[in-house]
Amino acid sequence: MILIKLGGSIITNKEKPLSPRRKTIDNLAKSLRKIQEPMIIVHGGGSYGHYWSVKYDMHTQPRKYDIKGVSIVKNSMIDLNKIILDSFVKNRLTPYCLPPTDFMTGNKPIAKKVKEIQKIAKSGLIPVTFGDALWFGQNKTYILSGDKIMTHLSKILKPRLSIFALNEDGLYSDLKTKKLIRELKGESPKISENKMDVTGGMTRKVEEASKIAKMGMDVFFVNGNKPDRIVQAVKNKKFEGTLFKGKRHG
Repeated sequence: MILIKLGGSIITNKEKPLSPRRKTIDNLAKSLRKIQEPMIIVHGGGSYGHYWSVKYDMHTQPRKYDIKGVSIVKNSMIDLNKIILDSFVKNRLTPYCLPPTDFMTGNKPIAKKVKEIQKIAKSGLIPVTFGDALWFGQNKTYILSGDKIMTHLSKILKPRLSIFALNEDGLYSDLKTKKLIRELKGESPKISENKMDVTGGMTRKVEEASKIAKMGMDVFFVNGNKPDRIVQAVKNKKFEGTLFKGKRHG
């Protein structure tokens, strides 16, 4: 079982509202076709969900946000998800749309429902879920990031590998020289932030990847603009990116 997160900065142009990177999405789909084992896809919001989240000041903490904003964020994520599903079908993949409301209650995953996702993936379908605005209860809502979904799914499903496709080659020890960090074993690298990203940008990705690694699973950060690197990571071939080495317990 492979978990793959397609970052919002890969599938959209974050500098321009509501702008999908259709060619990149098609290239990702073509590469994913080369993976011959069950996989689950999670995607971010990029210039769709994130754009509206910023506009309506919505965050990951449950609060009474503007209901118009909640509605617009949800609608925009459905629009983006449809673009990805259509690309997958066009490129002879078998996506299965799976909104996070199918396996979340409030801000907690429903273990039984998450285990169903694994059965769906093993059937040959490819579950595709995404970050979203979710109902919390007591008239409160919150933003569930795709990165957090990766941790929820990893904890219950224990995937062989988790991959985050980024708009960079991985994590850098030096941003000026772009010296790549090849492997992390608990270190905390310095992270620069994108102000537009209400779900935490690279900081959130590092936090969630570290949590998954501490559960004992390997996590790869790869450049989604070079989608064959995803395939190389899955097939254990020469790897270009950053590896969060899974901490083995016992």
